[in-house]
Amino acid sequence: MRMRQLPVLMAGLTLSISAFAAPSDQWTLPVNTKKLDNGLTVIVSEDRSSPTVGVSVVYHVGMRLEPKNRTGFAHLFEHLMFQGTPNAPKGVFDTTITAGGGWNNGSTRPDFTNYIETAPASSLEPILWLEADRMKTLDFNPTTLKNQQDVVKEEIRVNVKNQPYGGFMWIDISQHAFQKWENNHDGYGSFEDLENASLDDVRAFHRDYYGPNNAVLAIAGDITPQQGFALAEKYFGGIAARPVPKGTDFSEPLNTAEKRLEQSDALAQVPAIAAAWKVPERGSRDQAPIAVLAELLGGGDASLFYQGLVKGREIALNVDTMFGLTSPWEYNGPTLMTVFALYKPDSSADAVLKAMDEEIARIAKDGVDDATLKRVKTRMLADWNNKLESFVNRADTLAKLQTLWGDANVVNKIPGWIEGVTSNDIQRAVKTYLVPANRTVIDRKPAAMIEAAKTASATTNTK
Repeated sequence: MRMRQLPVLMAGLTLSISAFAAPSDQWTLPVNTKKLDNGLTVIVSEDRSSPTVGVSVVYHVGMRLEPKNRTGFAHLFEHLMFQGTPNAPKGVFDTTITAGGGWNNGSTRPDFTNYIETAPASSLEPILWLEADRMKTLDFNPTTLKNQQDVVKEEIRVNVKNQPYGGFMWIDISQHAFQKWENNHDGYGSFEDLENASLDDVRAFHRDYYGPNNAVLAIAGDITPQQGFALAEKYFGGIAARPVPKGTDFSEPLNTAEKRLEQSDALAQVPAIAAAWKVPERGSRDQAPIAVLAELLGGGDASLFYQGLVKGREIALNVDTMFGLTSPWEYNGPTLMTVFALYKPDSSADAVLKAMDEEIARIAKDGVDDATLKRVKTRMLADWNNKLESFVNRADTLAKLQTLWGDANVVNKIPGWIEGVTSNDIQRAVKTYLVPANRTVIDRKPAAMIEAAKTASATTNTK
């Protein structure tokens, strides 16, 4: 994601949803879909409550699909998309949108790259023109490439190299939990790989992955489906489809032996732990139970891990669960459910893991009581609906779900899937996935703490 002061955004296999009856009071979003002749999928969700619109263009390319020896290339290219075209030189994109009262951003994830805008409805046509213009081609030149290589490297310095913990809970943990390069390489990118990206690489990447047939356009807000489809045809219809490279097989089974390692952190003040388990593939009957389980274990102050490790045993300072850089609904390949916690220096990673295992074992044995399960679901549904109140989040969610599931209407199915999760489902998921053999653990300690332990050990051994 470009470093900007902006709000945080956070047919394939098919879920068996016979047991997931949607609640009668479910908020159903209007989802209207049309595919243009060039392969671009267009989604319009009409909402006249505000004279504004949210726009998202999602390309089905991310960190998993970038070329080998070009780690971070998908992320680099996301930055290049804002550097101008022959028709709209550098700066025009941002200036046009902000002058019209809007803002924009983009981000790269393992399975997609998304570009988002929100603005008054009167600014929609300029936005669509700009998006279509950069879908056609970019201003490929050595100066821009070098500049953005340096920008991405600086972003890595700021967000990883010069930050305590440095993203180890999603970068490093993936490198050790996964076997295949597509899943375990650093999507931020190495400096060497970024510097070796050439203009030919950039041109080929745009040609191969940024065609209309590899994209989804979603518009949410003050517009009718007929208007949205007509504007999409007007601005995007003349862009020719382009061949998309066949993806590799990056599927992986669950792990069969626990992996443990210790890391030193020169900037950290207290130790931290990341414990990650491979989770079910998208569309599995266990996907919704795992999503609910993650909220049950680490979703806020009422979660089992927070109450058990922070409040009860008082060995952790915080605890959270995460699914890499995405949500539990927005992935299309092997993914981890990760528990991240800072723990007290007088405790240990072993103590934290033991406490986690005790809470997990209790769920495996006794399940989840009705009141707790209802509380967790209510929080998840509130978060889901609150996110979709924003037109730009709504458009982005629709575009991403269409890209990954082949069905934007999944947006209206997810609440029912959440509601349908039972205690038995959670027990089954715990016993299948949250087992030590499927777990990867990184114990990240302050460098001074490790050195002190070595000194104490050496002193003891000399006595």
